[in-house]
Amino acid sequence: MNTKLQWLRNKMSSLDLQGLILTNPTNIRYLTNIEAEGILLLTRKENIYITDARYIEHVHSTLTLFDEIIVYDLHDVSKEDYENFFLFCENVGFEEYDVSYAKYKEYIRKFKIHNFVETEHMIEKQRMIKDAEEIAQIEKACDITDNCFSYILSYIKPGMTEKQIANEIDEYFKQRTDGIAFETIVASGENTSKPHAVPTERKIQNKDIITIDMGCRVNGYCSDMTRTIFVGEVPEQIKPIYDLVLKNQTQTEEQYKDGASTRLLTKMVENDFKLHGYDLVHSLGHGVGLEIHEAPYISYSSDTQLRENMVVTNEPGIYIPGKFGIRIEDTIQITKFGCISLTKSEKNYIII
Repeated sequence: MNTKLQWLRNKMSSLDLQGLILTNPTNIRYLTNIEAEGILLLTRKENIYITDARYIEHVHSTLTLFDEIIVYDLHDVSKEDYENFFLFCENVGFEEYDVSYAKYKEYIRKFKIHNFVETEHMIEKQRMIKDAEEIAQIEKACDITDNCFSYILSYIKPGMTEKQIANEIDEYFKQRTDGIAFETIVASGENTSKPHAVPTERKIQNKDIITIDMGCRVNGYCSDMTRTIFVGEVPEQIKPIYDLVLKNQTQTEEQYKDGASTRLLTKMVENDFKLHGYDLVHSLGHGVGLEIHEAPYISYSSDTQLRENMVVTNEPGIYIPGKFGIRIEDTIQITKFGCISLTKSEKNYIII
């Protein structure tokens, strides 16, 4: 059996679950590589994927005998089949954060479930630790992101719009990867003060500041990198703030390692920012994998310990409303005694 499904069955046994209904498409992909509408059932003896007839061929082409998954056409499953899937199962787990109340009631009725049990993100918690193949895919995505950044530095010229630059980044990724990992951010001038700015028709000007936040997907796995660049020169009033952000980004990277507290890491940056009169207005970082934002979350409200082979971002930022903002972000692999930055683009003053 595939090792991830075997892990899940062992986990079910430890939780006294005799059955499990999986509905979260990202978790299903993580376990099976299936990218199609449907639900995955783990019964006492079988792994069953129920999908629409439109996806049957695709699902069969994805799975191998090693996966040991039986595929059902949704329209061929009878009322008796549904009632028998979890026969003699005392406890059946479900993904409570992914199932509506209406669907919850439907499953209890349709599958004749005796006791429906919340699973409390158990698969998402397992996804936090990446295996060698997952890390290899993220590394590829990060390499392509670095290459895209080198290309876009030579592409940007005064007079271009934010949308034009964002579209060029998107096209670069489209030609080389599964596509973008999230909506590309290109913000210039006063727009850089918005952490989640949307590209506009604003034209790049001489002496502008530009923030670019971008990432792509390789075999489903994401990259995430932000750089702040300057057109012609770095304005003197911006240098101290850029230096402060870069200092904290560098110091945080030095502290990223197995066992580090996400809360303490965040507090370290918050304290230094406040000492200089600024706030950390968003999380210091987040997990990266099949989703661009996934556990663990590196913020003051999260008290998680980083673990070896987690992949997370490191992205302190300072934003002055109506004026400008600075953010520097890398995708980082946690190791036993430190970390490896998977995005490697220049971070000191970048002038085009």
